Formats: sequence, C-alpha cells, structure tokens
Amino acid sequence: MNDMHSPLAASTLKTAYDRDGYYFPYDVASAAHAAQLLADLEAAEAECAGDRAKLSLLRSYPSQLLPSFAALIRHPRLIDAVTQIIGRDVLVWSCGFFIKEAGSKSFVSWHQDLNYWGLDGDDEVTAWYALTPATVETGCMRFVAGSHRQKDVPHVDKFAPDNLLTRGQELAVKVDEASAVDVLLNAGQASLHHGHLFHASGPNLTNARRLGVAIRYVAPSMKQTSGDKLLVSHVAGEDRYGNFEHMPPPAGRLQPEDWARAKRNADMKKEILYKGVKDELVKVNRRG
Repeated sequence: MNDMHSPLAASTLKTAYDRDGYYFPYDVASAAHAAQLLADLEAAEAECAGDRAKLSLLRSYPSQLLPSFAALIRHPRLIDAVTQIIGRDVLVWSCGFFIKEAGSKSFVSWHQDLNYWGLDGDDEVTAWYALTPATVETGCMRFVAGSHRQKDVPHVDKFAPDNLLTRGQELAVKVDEASAVDVLLNAGQASLHHGHLFHASGPNLTNARRLGVAIRYVAPSMKQTSGDKLLVSHVAGEDRYGNFEHMPPPAGRLQPEDWARAKRNADMKKEILYKGVKDELVKVNRRG
C-alpha cells in the first residue's frame, strides 16, 4: 500500500488534487474487505429482490440501511484523505452505488457532479470506492485533468435509457476525450474527485458485475440553495452551522425505521436532483 500517512504523502495528495481535480489510486482497505462489503450488499439485494422500491433505496442509500456501509463512510483511511482536502469537519451528503451488470450497456455521460446538487459552493469531494476491479473493460471512470477549474459548465438533459445519471445529463461543451485518463482501481481502492471535474464512464464489456460506491463528503459550511435541510451523516469533526439534519447510523440491518428515513431522504433529494424537469419525465426516468 502507498503510505498516505506521512507528511510528504499527505502533501502529495493535496497538491495533486488541487492541480488535477482528482487523486487515484488511494488504498483504503484490502480486497477481502471489499469482498465482504460486496457479499453483504448482494445478500441484501437478494432479500429485496421482490420489492423494486426497496431495492432502489438500498442501492441509493446503503450507509443508512447496512451497518457495514455506515462503517465504510467513516473508514479512517477515507477520513484521512477527505480531511486533507476539505478540512477536519466532514458530513456525508450522499452515498450510493454505480452498478454495471455483466455485459451491460450502461454508461455515464460527461458531466460535473455539482451542477445538479443544489449546493451553494464546492467544498466537497467524492470518494469512489471499488468493490470490484474498475478497468477499461468493466467501464471505469475517465477524468479530464484540470477541468474542475472551469466551475459550472452548461449541461443538457438527455434521459438516455442506458445512462446511469438521474437525468442523463451531459456537458453541452466538447470534451477533449484524448486527454482523459482511465481511473483504474483494484477492489479496496478509491479515487477522489472534485465536484466540478469532467468525468464519464463506458459500458461493462465483461461477464462480471462492476460495482463502486460513491461517497459525497461536504464541509458543514455548505448548504442547499433551496433552504432545505437534507439528511446527512456527521462523520468527522464538528458541525457549527446546522445547515443539515444529522441522521444516526442504521439501527441494525435493514430495519423499518431506517427504510422510512431512507425514503424521506430520497423524496427530498428527488426535488433537488430533478429541479426544472417535468413530472412525467421524473416518473418515467427516476432511478431512485
């Protein structure tokens, strides 16, 4: 593993992140740890197989429903990296899966995360933790170095059926794909990227599932421009602002009160993520 705890390594992470808008690969845990998380998820998926609404909530809010993923968002290695970037006070704004089944045509178009989150700033970092290897063949992410400095760039909503993004949103400007880097990760590794970074990913051309969990960390000073107090997890430091509602870790595994909280969170997020979209499109295209 890379020794990211030394002062030199910490400086290297922050310097590279500020310059490029991303850092990878970052060693978080062993492949065995990732396999345990995957097994827990797939067991939960099997339990929810007959309930489409619950399956969607599970994949969108695992850290609110499974203690193993509540522990992941608080993993010391992730907190170490995130605090180097946004400071010692940290909330988790969201945590959800990007799943590409074997042979899936699913893709993610070129976009910036913060364009649709309704936050008032960019004091945020996404940690994308690989449960299975992310390779070119499985449809790993691609990053354009330095693109985070362009801030908010216009997007268009396409609602393409195989696009994993909520609105099928994509950048309305030409992306120099030749300059993009492939974000290759082993299971147990993570990438870190800025919310304004141009990024995308292709289909899974293999006969195995590709799974990663995107954990969106924000500083407590951030707030929703709508004035809503979304549900967040407080994972490090203090919150001296009160811009969000803190939720407790899950009471257990797939507990009724946690399903209800996840549903409330999903309903609030839907209003933000689909702002300006006609109701009928939301109903047809909502991915949870």
